Amino acid sequence: MLAGRKILLIIGGGIAAYKSLDLIRRLRERGASVVPVLTKGGAEFVTPLSVAALAGEKLYRDLFDLGDEAEMGHIQLSRAADLVVVAPATADLMGKMANGQANDLATTLLMATDKRVLIAPAMNVRMWEHAATQRNAKTLKKDGILFVGPDKGDMACGEYGPGRMAEPLAIVAAVEDALLNGPLKGRHVLVTSGPTHEPIDPVRYIANRSSGAQGSAIATALVALGAKVTFVTGPARADMPLGCTIVPVETADEMLEAVQNALPADAAVFAAAVADWKVTSASDKKIKKTKGAKLPVLEFAENPDILHAVSNMGKDRPKLVVGFAAETDDVLDNASAKRKRKGCDWIVANDVSPETGIMGGTENDVTLIMQDGAENWPRMNKSAVGQKLADKIAMSLGQDK
Repeated sequence: MLAGRKILLIIGGGIAAYKSLDLIRRLRERGASVVPVLTKGGAEFVTPLSVAALAGEKLYRDLFDLGDEAEMGHIQLSRAADLVVVAPATADLMGKMANGQANDLATTLLMATDKRVLIAPAMNVRMWEHAATQRNAKTLKKDGILFVGPDKGDMACGEYGPGRMAEPLAIVAAVEDALLNGPLKGRHVLVTSGPTHEPIDPVRYIANRSSGAQGSAIATALVALGAKVTFVTGPARADMPLGCTIVPVETADEMLEAVQNALPADAAVFAAAVADWKVTSASDKKIKKTKGAKLPVLEFAENPDILHAVSNMGKDRPKLVVGFAAETDDVLDNASAKRKRKGCDWIVANDVSPETGIMGGTENDVTLIMQDGAENWPRMNKSAVGQKLADKIAMSLGQDK
């Protein structure tokens, strides 16, 4: 159920922290990966070694660990997961979250994340029932924080009542519910990605510099919101997104066929860098270089226009069709014209001039062009662009319900 999902687990400083060890094991049994963050208080109840050993991942503890900041800054760490889980969530942690404090790694991650947060409160019954804690809980729920528990039962202090941390399996069920019942649950989204390779002969082809990283990031973000994603990809260098139906292709003709077979869909995102042309008569044998012979002449034909075909397919057209425009000059004008010419709803425009480092790089600088205007997004890593676009898609499709 959780295969390929990434959980950022923050372990707070309460006696219930011992349950977090079983929680890690239960999450990993279901295919999730768990990146643990251990607070100073949490380390009083469970050891860093036991947490890291069970998670099979590096343990994070200190906001000001310069080595970790060089490898993975706290901003990236806060956004690399599909869900952030706080278990146990102490009264202190809840108070800091409700009031926007960020004075250690855990609270800084919670402030910086753009992902949903699930907390499992655990504290003495009187602390849970205190007006301040209830006020903080109300604020957090209003902010969209998800809760599991607390349960009623005997406390370590000898008292009885609400305040026990939910059992690991109950937290796992809440994690599954959060990830599988997102705003795109029940929606099918088609994503194309990567370059296409148009053969010249069995060993040579025409291609471009696309790595497929942006398409993979978009698909990953859509899956995290609960969508069923069909991922049609050319021969990309980027890692394949987990949780998708992956359809590998080589050429533009194959990509068109795969797209047609994947429909119908609620939305389609065409992030692939499809070659505009193909060689009309690709050789079935390697073209040999012969001394003194004439150089080979290649004749070209246009490849199918997949974005235009889907945007104008009539009643079977996805409700939302998103194209990409990789330009090197007059970016906004060319992209706006492309949106109208293709008939798609949105165009994601970006400048792929060599000096930008975007084509094949880790960051993107895009403008989302829609019928009613344009949004210029700040330059950010491709994962963040994928998340922002997925959120926009979810909002747009949600308006159709």
